[in-house]
Amino acid sequence: MKSLKTLGLVMVMALALGLGAGCSKKTEMQTSTSTEDPAAALNAAVQTITDGIVYFDYDKYDVKSEYTGMLQQKAELMKAYPDIRVRIEGNCDERGTQEYNLALGERRARAVYDYMVMLGVNPDQLEMISYGKERPAVSGDSEEAWALTRRDNFNVIAR
Repeated sequence: MKSLKTLGLVMVMALALGLGAGCSKKTEMQTSTSTEDPAAALNAAVQTITDGIVYFDYDKYDVKSEYTGMLQQKAELMKAYPDIRVRIEGNCDERGTQEYNLALGERRARAVYDYMVMLGVNPDQLEMISYGKERPAVSGDSEEAWALTRRDNFNVIAR
């Protein structure tokens, strides 16, 4: 299953790269992909955009360098499929007040939103929401559980 997902992702990325490579390459790419299923390619793009979570340190909202490659991949797919719209969902662990965590979750979502726009994603394709501490990834009162909950998820809301 993972190799099929990887193959689909490679095909989508090759298509996206080919579309921006000029007229002769574009014609060449169109003929070579004309027998592929566009719905399958779109589904693979949606899955790749939905997969992958950005995690944050305690009380932080900066995007760590370890997530830049993943966000670049999501951005390239969103530029290749301009009808895709994504909700970035900011989350916090249970520590802190409801108000504080809603604000921190919003700053986390905004940090990823701003980064995606900087990468060339149309702002109309993105929206943000903060769930604060209302949607923990896992239950538990440990640093491991809290670390998994301090995150941004990606939810495709239109395609």
